[in-house]
Amino acid sequence: MRWAVPLTGRDPAQVNRTVSPLELFYDLVSVIAVALAAEGLEEVIAEGRPGAAVSFFGLVFFALYLAWANFTWFASAYDNDDVLFRLLTFCSMTGALVLAAGVPAVFEEADLRVGVGGYVLMRIALVLQWSRVARGDPLRRVVALRFILGLTAVQLGWLLVLLLPALRWFSWMAWIALAAIELVLPVWAQWRTSTPWHGRHLRERYGLFMIIVLGESVLAGSRAVQSALGTASVVAMAPTFIGGLLLLFSLWWLYFDRPSDHLTSSRWWPFAWSYLYLLLFASVAAVGAGLSLVIEETAHPGAIGARTAAWTVTSSYCVCLLSLWAMYVRRAGSRATSVVHRVGVPVTVVLMVLLTSVAATDLHAGGIVLLLGAVAVALVSVKTRARR
Repeated sequence: MRWAVPLTGRDPAQVNRTVSPLELFYDLVSVIAVALAAEGLEEVIAEGRPGAAVSFFGLVFFALYLAWANFTWFASAYDNDDVLFRLLTFCSMTGALVLAAGVPAVFEEADLRVGVGGYVLMRIALVLQWSRVARGDPLRRVVALRFILGLTAVQLGWLLVLLLPALRWFSWMAWIALAAIELVLPVWAQWRTSTPWHGRHLRERYGLFMIIVLGESVLAGSRAVQSALGTASVVAMAPTFIGGLLLLFSLWWLYFDRPSDHLTSSRWWPFAWSYLYLLLFASVAAVGAGLSLVIEETAHPGAIGARTAAWTVTSSYCVCLLSLWAMYVRRAGSRATSVVHRVGVPVTVVLMVLLTSVAATDLHAGGIVLLLGAVAVALVSVKTRARR
């Protein structure tokens, strides 16, 4: 293995391109922060502060996902597996671990310093990777220089914002402005020339990360059931356990039964596609937190409130469905499939919201989760029948 090979760009049409072990390792490290963010969301909602919980969760997940996605697209285009690439990837993974270590402080004390430090470390590693591209890929030197300039400037901005009083309105405005710049930066950098990413490789990367996030939701629910069995019976837990599994299994089915991504259909579609995944991954993690809240409410009625726990699951799951629908609503097949494909998810979301609104006063939270699971299974059944 050579120390440093010029990053000239990989073949975007390479046959049998697969996810590397290093990329899988990166995903597993990143998902630690996902689990901690979901745990923080659950705890702060349980304290009766849903607004603060959603704000902190969104901030943490935005940083985590954006760093992960930028590395994913970069690796799809330039991963040559030399020693320097591996070392810089390890540096980015270290930043992800630092970010994860700072997640509890964000939710408990609104202290963003450690989390921002980890995020900046991840981005510095990416800046160094782009500096290699600037030297090794003359065709995309302008793209690399724009990334270097933009990423460096924005990271300085994140560090400067830490000097502002925590969580005042002007500091929130600064966070929002910097986040918007982070989202626009890849579009500006690749305005005329795109990097040589591999479509099938990206589809596999996102699919594998989806499996990991779904697994974290299952694990969160399992841990909550284990801790609650000392105070609640198996019969009381059954509706939540069955309904939660139906929701997660149905989501897996809907996701992996999706049509082709058609990432090359438009110059701007890959950016929208990637940003929709921010909503999808965040909402999947939030479903796990919601199920844990429902289990806690079942074990200790009144501690959280059946309405709050049920709406956490419903709202998160509806965002899952709508973000997935927005990604693939344009990719219908036959006419019969097209009708179900276009209206099935919106109708299901409306039905879930109505059921939660009506049943929240009469059923306990576990019963509502079971109803939602039945609706999700019905959606899967209708879509599968239409495809057949």
